[in-house]
Amino acid sequence: MFMKLTSRRPQWILTTLAVAAMALAAVSAHADEEKVLNIYNWGDYIADDTIANFEKETGIKVRYDLFDSNEALHAKLVAGMSGYDIVVPGSHFAKMQIQAGLLQKLDKSKIPNLVNLDPAIQAQLAKMDPGNEHLVDWLWGYTTVGINVDKVKKALGTTPLPENAWDLVFKQEYVSKLKGCGVSFLDTASEILPIALKYIGKDPRSKNPADYEAAGEMLKAVRPYVTRFSGSGSDYIDQMAKGQLCAVIGWSGDVMIAKDKSNKAKNPQKLQVLLPKMGGLLFFDTMAIPKDAKHPENAYKWINYILRPEVHASLTNKVFYANPNKAALKFVDPALANDKAVFPDEAALSTMIAPDTPDQATLKLITRTFTNFKAKR
Repeated sequence: MFMKLTSRRPQWILTTLAVAAMALAAVSAHADEEKVLNIYNWGDYIADDTIANFEKETGIKVRYDLFDSNEALHAKLVAGMSGYDIVVPGSHFAKMQIQAGLLQKLDKSKIPNLVNLDPAIQAQLAKMDPGNEHLVDWLWGYTTVGINVDKVKKALGTTPLPENAWDLVFKQEYVSKLKGCGVSFLDTASEILPIALKYIGKDPRSKNPADYEAAGEMLKAVRPYVTRFSGSGSDYIDQMAKGQLCAVIGWSGDVMIAKDKSNKAKNPQKLQVLLPKMGGLLFFDTMAIPKDAKHPENAYKWINYILRPEVHASLTNKVFYANPNKAALKFVDPALANDKAVFPDEAALSTMIAPDTPDQATLKLITRTFTNFKAKR
């Protein structure tokens, strides 16, 4: 028979029992966590069977929503109560989200497959997330120039392809000849301005207003020849696959997706991802758990599942972006594993602009310069 607990019992007993009760409640809450996982990810960024296999194995129902920009995801997290358990921000946006307390610190004991990750990728991410405490890389790639080889050569005529691929979109001599077959820029200031700055010989992470003025002048000169701004990958992917664009500033894997779609079509286009001599803009898209996630235990199961070598490899095989999983390479299609456009070598990586998060004053410069660029024709 249990004795009734009274206030005369020693305080340490009361405290111990209270802590034990709280621990048991927490365990019970996790054990009873609803079999649901809400994910918010980019479009065209998952294998056909990833979700189905996870659901079959765990009994967890996945609700999978899409966004098309870091800005859209960031706005949801800042507003709070997003309803998501897994989000996939670019690491430069994730840095802001970590600093704002919008993401949970990871319990790494619940992600044993972290051992599969490439230390070099982890070191890069640690620049945004010290100690790798909040972020796990989903896939990575770079912003670069993609072209329709035949259409570009036809448009340039006797003018040979430039040594620096960025000349195709940033130098009037070239881009003026490509307007007729379609030139698309990403509709993202944080992607275009660092590249434009480096192209004119400035620090790609400059804080100097004069540097942004100079980059703006260069962009203003080519603005008449930019036929569209693409807000999402699927926009220019489909147009490239159909031969409606001949040059884009886009994401490496998206150009590869367009190439794959085109190869399966009746009228395939010769599409190519270029590795510019001066490099591209490196990015890491990362898995994170929002601070107010309602199903964190299910989120850990998802992260650990993705980090299985064969699962991570299946993402690369489908969407043509590099994965950070050193144990996955043997499961990647050899044609992709050996393609430097998918897995750039150290020499190419050394030329690329690393991800970073500008301060508020610089962010205003970036936004204003890009807005002015878009407005001028």
